Amino acid sequence: MLFKVVSLKAFSKFENTAEALEAATKLLESTPSKGLRKFLRAHCDGETLGVADSKLGNAIKEKLKIDCIHNTSVMELLRGVRTQLTELISGLGAQDLAPMSLGLSHSLSRYKLKFSADKVDTMIVQAIGLLDDLDKELNTYAMRIREWYGWHFPELTRIVQDNIHYAKTVKLMGDRANAAKLDFSEILPEEVETELKEAAVISMGTEVNDLDLMNIKELCDQVLSLSEYRAQLYDYLKSRMNTVAPNLTALVGELVGARLIAHGGSLLNLAKQPGSTVQILGAEKALFRALKTKHSTPKYGLIYHASLVGQAAPKHKGKISRSLAAKAALAIRCDALGDDQDNSMGLENRAKLEARLRALEGKELGRSAGSAKGKPKIEVYDKDRKKGAGLITPAKSYNPAADSVLGQTTNSGALDEQDTAPRKKKKVEVEPQEEEAAEVAAIEDKKEKKKKKKKADQEASLPISGNELQNEEPVPKEKEKKKKKKRQAKDSGENVEGEKEEKKKKRKHVEEEEPEVQTKKEKKKKKKSGD
Repeated sequence: MLFKVVSLKAFSKFENTAEALEAATKLLESTPSKGLRKFLRAHCDGETLGVADSKLGNAIKEKLKIDCIHNTSVMELLRGVRTQLTELISGLGAQDLAPMSLGLSHSLSRYKLKFSADKVDTMIVQAIGLLDDLDKELNTYAMRIREWYGWHFPELTRIVQDNIHYAKTVKLMGDRANAAKLDFSEILPEEVETELKEAAVISMGTEVNDLDLMNIKELCDQVLSLSEYRAQLYDYLKSRMNTVAPNLTALVGELVGARLIAHGGSLLNLAKQPGSTVQILGAEKALFRALKTKHSTPKYGLIYHASLVGQAAPKHKGKISRSLAAKAALAIRCDALGDDQDNSMGLENRAKLEARLRALEGKELGRSAGSAKGKPKIEVYDKDRKKGAGLITPAKSYNPAADSVLGQTTNSGALDEQDTAPRKKKKVEVEPQEEEAAEVAAIEDKKEKKKKKKKADQEASLPISGNELQNEEPVPKEKEKKKKKKRQAKDSGENVEGEKEEKKKKRKHVEEEEPEVQTKKEKKKKKKSGD
């Protein structure tokens, strides 16, 4: 026996899918939409409302002052309403309800993930993979042409370095004997063309027949067609990257950005990665090897090929790659989950990174120039200052009290009044002064000898009377020389003895004061230990 438990009291339909999407998103956030509030005020005033979400019920009770209930019986009742919805609403068929609910669910999922139909990163992953494969195939085919045609014209490999120009030259020339008759101005520069024609005359390669040349030309056609297709594929990849990830493209470029997306699997998966993972993405093998062997981990992976990292000096590449990876992670999230379709964020971050790179290079320039801001300091000249160091010892002034006079000794009383530390310094200073005094005395002795020789010559030149010759006994010259030598020896001996006595007195005085200084130090140590 069937009973009719519920009946339809009121129904309001959505005007379009956008309105239904807005209402559904509000319900997911547990907040009533504007249309739902109007509907409840009109039809539920003074009644109790059964809700499937307790948070939504609390929000309705606060804003609309309508009592709400949430329990198991309400959930069973709502389940029955969903299953019998086509019977409760007249004019709604089951064949219409399924596509409407499916379209709303797709719109809701796309809105939650901020996913646009234009952002198909699968095309980027396939395009960058094909581009890398084409590069490998082009290099392989180009090397095959060089080896094959090198038997006939080996000098051409050295003359033409570019692979595409080499293939065009071989296709146009064929046999090397035709080089003198042909014009290569559309392919090669004038200097290279003249060198090619001169080398073709004196080439030491072997002869080939027409069948071999035909197969070589076909291979050249393959290389040229692949290069043209690669250029078209690169343009396609460039346009897709500017559409799907404009901010990432502005930061790191099309190729590096596409490789990052391909390595991450998709743009959304890459947006979930932190900046540190983006930095070393592509260097996983080196990372785990470094962790295993306890060596330093790599500083960059695929991001190394970005133009900003390439511009940096080797010692700044690690810092720039870290900063670039952090900004790239933000750009990827903005591209994957943001609504904006422009690259303003990427250009702004790129300008900041370029400014940071200039700042790092400016620091080094400033240090080398003499200041942190890059401007050399202008300092006042100081004669007592060394370059890049502190003050040197100032020039010593002349001390007349340290002079030693021949035949005199210093007073012991004056020495007793001086301290021990200055005495040691004076001792070092007096020795060169004593040497200078000895040299001065020797010079004075030489002058005295010259004066005596002059007097003797003058006396010899004067006329002498006979009575004087009789009264005075002749003195031989050799005896006079011996007497002079003895006098000089006595004078020098007295000076040396006086200097020795002075040195002995100074040594005794220093030895007497050293134990006094030691006892003072020991007393200080005892006081400190007692405290």
